[in-house]
Amino acid sequence: MNKYQPITQEFSQPEQLYAAVDLGSNSFHMVIVRVSAGSVHIIGKIKQKVRLAAGLDEHMVLDQESLERGWQCLETFAERLLDIPVANVKVVGTATLRLAKNVDVFLQKAEKILHHKINVIDGDEEARQIYLGVAYTSANQGNSLVIDIGGASTEVIVGNDMTPIHLTSLNMGCVTFKERFFTDNFITEKAFSDAIQQAKALLAPVKNDFISFHWQQCLGASGTPQAITEILVTQGISDSIRLDYLYNLKQQCIDCIRIESLQIDGLTEARRSIFPSGLAILIALFEELKINDMQISGGALREGLIYGMLDNMQQNDRRAQTLEQMLEHFHVDAVHAKRVKNLALSLFKQVQKQHTMDKLDCQAALIGASMLHEIGLHIEYRQHHAHGAYILSHVPMVGYTQQLQSCIKVIILNHRSDINLDSLIPFQADIRERLSVLIRLVRLACLLSIRRKDKLLPTIDIAFDGNKCSLTFPAKWLKSHPLIDAELANEKWQQHKVGWKLECN
Repeated sequence: MNKYQPITQEFSQPEQLYAAVDLGSNSFHMVIVRVSAGSVHIIGKIKQKVRLAAGLDEHMVLDQESLERGWQCLETFAERLLDIPVANVKVVGTATLRLAKNVDVFLQKAEKILHHKINVIDGDEEARQIYLGVAYTSANQGNSLVIDIGGASTEVIVGNDMTPIHLTSLNMGCVTFKERFFTDNFITEKAFSDAIQQAKALLAPVKNDFISFHWQQCLGASGTPQAITEILVTQGISDSIRLDYLYNLKQQCIDCIRIESLQIDGLTEARRSIFPSGLAILIALFEELKINDMQISGGALREGLIYGMLDNMQQNDRRAQTLEQMLEHFHVDAVHAKRVKNLALSLFKQVQKQHTMDKLDCQAALIGASMLHEIGLHIEYRQHHAHGAYILSHVPMVGYTQQLQSCIKVIILNHRSDINLDSLIPFQADIRERLSVLIRLVRLACLLSIRRKDKLLPTIDIAFDGNKCSLTFPAKWLKSHPLIDAELANEKWQQHKVGWKLECN
């Protein structure tokens, strides 16, 4: 008899704790959340590399060693699930368990260990759940292309907001491709070429279906995209994943000759063995689907399972909810935050007519930075801009991509005091240009709101001409408001020091 027993119905607060378990082809994952006052807080994550797909033989039978690895992992999960009401737990199996002919052998013992039913979901359901997890944690505008490269399958989805429109699951993954194309641990041009061509062949029947959708952004969910993003961040590159980066990483892999010698700054030991195979699949997807750039999402399958149990929360504006929660958690003056946001938006709408601001979700970045610009006061005043940037380096923002959160962090870092142009270096030139404008708008909105009162400001016109920003006030208004006049004089000097020009008339 299994030594772990399910929790009883007498659990004191059964509605508060939820768990999702994903028995993937490369790793088994469990995420545990607590729901409080309409907010979802992750309180636990467990991940173990099981590499189940590596145990599939040519007849699609899992060997005993891989079965044992899976069962041993679930022994760890089972104890943690004792604290979660049975009705609040979802356990799913994915590609390898779909493929394995002896899946019943695994499931029979696995369900006894967990004391929970395991649902082996088909590829379409896996894709749908992945999309929901991405959509909830990375709010988007318009159609989005979502890609998840797993151990034995790759899911590709086009959706709009919380609704997946078209999806597919392909039988290719970083573990199965590693076993097929990099089986001798040599990383060669031929191995990459063969893997890329096979991925393209599997993608060929469906690629036109996805190209026909006019999607506005591409989001990568976990796995290989996450590993590449970690490499870029470690190397000081705050940018989306682009094809030229992938080609560069491919050459770095080939230069290392063997997988055990693979050393790339930012690549973790846990991802090393399956990184070349995952990279080959991603290159094929970029080339065939004509992807210009990809951002990393905040969630995937596990988050989709969690939020699927919380249907009522899916209708909320994730970004607005995140900002409200952060204002409350860090004791920010919400009234003043909204005052600064409204003024910044008023200025932005004038500037938007003069500049192309579509490369970055500029309005979302402006709103986020304006609302959270005083978050660092939670620590202390003098360096609160730096404290705010530090907080945003460590606190996840549901509904925001990693790149967008990085932009908000940089704006907050520069919303007062000295302007740090070095903080813009990790971004691409086009994004640096837009960030420079957003920083100046938020600085001016904060400065002009210095008295923290409504209905004090007149109509203000703003215009940009290269590095010059011009503010126009009603005649004699500045002379009758010496505090703001003095603050603007200081702001002129701060901007002058970094080569920007501010004129006030």
